[in-house]
Amino acid sequence: MSGINKVIIIGRLGTDPEVKNISPNQTVTRLSLATSENWTDREGKKQERTEWHRVVVWGKLAELCGKYLTKGRQVYVEGRLQTRSWEDQQGQKRYTTEVVANTVQFLGGTSESQRETSSNTATNENFGPEPSFDTADEIPF
Repeated sequence: MSGINKVIIIGRLGTDPEVKNISPNQTVTRLSLATSENWTDREGKKQERTEWHRVVVWGKLAELCGKYLTKGRQVYVEGRLQTRSWEDQQGQKRYTTEVVANTVQFLGGTSESQRETSSNTATNENFGPEPSFDTADEIPF
């Protein structure tokens, strides 16, 4: 029996989508997606933890994400986990795990007022610091 590799995430974009055209017929978009978990600890204090997820979208869906999504927009993503490895400029082996999306649903409205509200409420200050990615060491996609 083969395994199951399925991820479902609903979160907010921490940055505008990064779109690249690899060839005339192939587009790829990278999304940085934040999910937050809230709870009350044993002492009654409210706690929050934010996880940042790298999402990669290919093809026509990648083009649509690049065209319509902006920082702060809430999205539903469904896909699979994939880990890549490469050697950086110093010869060290590096790894990254990302969600390769096959479904992206844009949540919330697209009116200018809603877009402005989303951008104001989904800042990195609300989610905590977004992890820095050393893109010089990564494989271009």
